Amino acid sequence: MKRLFTLLLAGATFFNAASSHGAPIAKVQTAPEFTGIDKWLNSQPLSMQGLRGKVVLVDFWTYTCINCIRTLPHVKRWHEKYRTQGLVVVGVHTPEYPFERSTSNVQSAIKRFGIPYAVAQDNRYATWEAYSNQYWPAVYLIDKRGRIVYTHFGEGAYQETEAKIQALLAEAA
Repeated sequence: MKRLFTLLLAGATFFNAASSHGAPIAKVQTAPEFTGIDKWLNSQPLSMQGLRGKVVLVDFWTYTCINCIRTLPHVKRWHEKYRTQGLVVVGVHTPEYPFERSTSNVQSAIKRFGIPYAVAQDNRYATWEAYSNQYWPAVYLIDKRGRIVYTHFGEGAYQETEAKIQALLAEAA
């Protein structure tokens, strides 16, 4: 029973740390490559290695998630505002429901929401799993050296996220 309690407490501590709003990463890790992508939309295939020297915002989303839909205007604004300064936004569309696996449905959603940045269709959850992601929406900020330095899960913390984008763009490569 004591072991079970210890495991539950450890899990709760991890969950609280992982789900905090705008959490800097305690242990900096190299961002995983985009893997198992079924199709790239709005872009040729991208790689984390090829994006070194840029600040990368990875946004895990799915087109029927209301929380994801509410974050899209902010993500689109950051793309428009900072892309010429070195920010690259990559939407990783990971479906929650089987019908969200349809490329034509994702393309329609991209058009409907006016998403101008690259979208990786992650139908097999390969990139999702590489990031050990558990949430929609989820934002990962990767510095110019390719390290995950900030995460945010869910809606909100838009000013804090933007401030982190600005700080990362200001850092030397």
